[in-house]
Amino acid sequence: MNTTERIKRIFSFQQTDRLPMLEWGPWWRETQERWQREGLDKLLKDAGEITDHFGLDPFRVFWVNPRDISCPQPMEYGGRLITDERSYRELKKSHLYPRQGFDRHKLEFIAEQQKTKGMALWIWLEGFFWFPRTLLGIESHLYAFYDNPGILHQINQDLVEYHKYIIETICKICVPDILIFAEDLSYNHGPMLSKEHFDTFIYPYYRQIIPLLKSYGIHPMLDSDGDVVPVIPWLKEAGLEGIGPLEYTAGIDVVKIRSDYPDLLLLGGFNKLVMPEGEEAMRREFERLLPVMASGGYILTVDHQTPPEVPLKLYQVYIHLLREYCEKAGTGCKPTKNY
Repeated sequence: MNTTERIKRIFSFQQTDRLPMLEWGPWWRETQERWQREGLDKLLKDAGEITDHFGLDPFRVFWVNPRDISCPQPMEYGGRLITDERSYRELKKSHLYPRQGFDRHKLEFIAEQQKTKGMALWIWLEGFFWFPRTLLGIESHLYAFYDNPGILHQINQDLVEYHKYIIETICKICVPDILIFAEDLSYNHGPMLSKEHFDTFIYPYYRQIIPLLKSYGIHPMLDSDGDVVPVIPWLKEAGLEGIGPLEYTAGIDVVKIRSDYPDLLLLGGFNKLVMPEGEEAMRREFERLLPVMASGGYILTVDHQTPPEVPLKLYQVYIHLLREYCEKAGTGCKPTKNY
């Protein structure tokens, strides 16, 4: 069974030989630099090459950028690129919604690998909370829900039309195995917008695009850090089928989420902070999550990205344990310690 087959079966709550072995996102630059000092081949700069080196399942990640490469950057982190409808139209004319928002040649290579070797494709799209924030700036974006709602609707309607174009274009080449909307609409104490604002400014745009995704058999999922539990019912109403990365430090209990939402697709959930503590701490974390792994609809990954506090040797132990528990969840085999 290959990676695409495993993902399809897991997302359909069907038994498989083992769970897919994936990493949530590319490794932090500081993590890679530490591992290179500890012996990782310095020629392995691409996340896909590092994935293959560690023996994770073959998959590649595409982030579709709705900005042209010439798009200016804000003067500071969280700063603004636009102030009103006029400045948005000017930016849009020259720098937004490029017809080629991804590397077509790379995608065609992945399509061939997907067809012949089962390499999985993971697509990221910027969501309807995330993208306006990058244009308006963090503070101005939150004020816009009250002071300038029209600009949010204008941006998000343009974005949904762009996403439709991108999805149609990508799916003519190959259908992604995982598709996630980047939103980051929660922080440690819950969502950064109300249910009323979600229903007004976010929900209508997901309702426009999700039918297209489902027509291709794609399970739409959402990415948000922080405490996402309060927003799960909102997402389900909008037609989203899953969520990640399920950060332990934000109080996320994957076991309880599975109990409360047995049909929700889950991605992430492994507490990255136990990784520097060694094998036994990691094994306890796998044991905690094993019932959810075995329940279907869940791909365990590090609950964000592997931090630089994790030495190369311990990450290699994590990989061995990941394989052991992915097999155990899929087939019920007993744990083995052979490393």
